[in-house]
Amino acid sequence: MRAVVQRVRNASVRVSEMRVSYIDYGILIYIGVASDDSHSDVLYLSEKISNLRIFPDQDEKMNLSVKDIAGSALIVSQFTLFADARKGRRPSYSDAAPPELASILYTDFISALSNQGIPVYSGIFQASMQVEYINDGPITILLDSKKTF
Repeated sequence: MRAVVQRVRNASVRVSEMRVSYIDYGILIYIGVASDDSHSDVLYLSEKISNLRIFPDQDEKMNLSVKDIAGSALIVSQFTLFADARKGRRPSYSDAAPPELASILYTDFISALSNQGIPVYSGIFQASMQVEYINDGPITILLDSKKTF
């Protein structure tokens, strides 16, 4: 399972020009599910992300988590996190989970992060979405439950 975590001032998701989710200060998480992922990957990333210290403390050091600042999370599914563009010009998505598995683990991730005490909002799985946000910092962290990077 892979995640792109961004510290944001605000973020929103639109589907067919209708806003379906919005957060103020918090984190925007793009989440991709691999074909060999399981619930243990969900638990690893939800714990890692909920405690990731990427928010400034009183001394402006990145020392606080989204939980510490009572921030929110906006989660957006993104299978393209498993794109392999090493050969040719058209990326392969063969490592991405099929929609049936991806949907289950995406929903599990939303629940697991919510169980960490974070207000969680999400996009719509498999929808064509427009994501708007103001990246604060900018802070962008890449995570992989298999620790490949």
